[in-house]
Amino acid sequence: MKKIYFAILALATLTLASCEKEPIGGTAVESMSGQWYVQLSGVDENGNLLLSDEDLFDLGSFHILTYNTAANEADSLWLKSVESFAAISPLLGFLDYKVKVECDQRERIFNRKADDIAVFNGKILPGAATTPSGQTTDSIVYDISIAVDTLFAGAYYHHLRVSGYRYTGLANDEE
Repeated sequence: MKKIYFAILALATLTLASCEKEPIGGTAVESMSGQWYVQLSGVDENGNLLLSDEDLFDLGSFHILTYNTAANEADSLWLKSVESFAAISPLLGFLDYKVKVECDQRERIFNRKADDIAVFNGKILPGAATTPSGQTTDSIVYDISIAVDTLFAGAYYHHLRVSGYRYTGLANDEE
């Protein structure tokens, strides 16, 4: 009986010893990745504000994501709108996008030069935003031009500006 007890004890010890966890590393674009709470504005070709969110589509705040590519490249990341705007209105379906952007982590800037969706003047500003609850967090802002936006672009604005802050998950920060 003692031999069985010691065999079980040895097996349990080996099993526990082999279960050491290795630290999980971050992604190549960890400093620029996150969930963001943003609003849209319409701007002219010089970047001057024409329409704020209340005047534009009355969407209020919504979420976007920035995250690493599958290749975990240090110079690119995904930029994606989370909500389904097409479900709100088929006319707003152009706001449903997922694009790969080039980024510079040192400068915390990102851009995409493409005919279908262009992203420019993108930047993340560490500690530059204050949430509705008074928390300090990172700010995000970028301009976006979407080729299929033929109904609104040109008639009401030149392109859109997306701006907001890193999502905190706190109920008091929901607008």
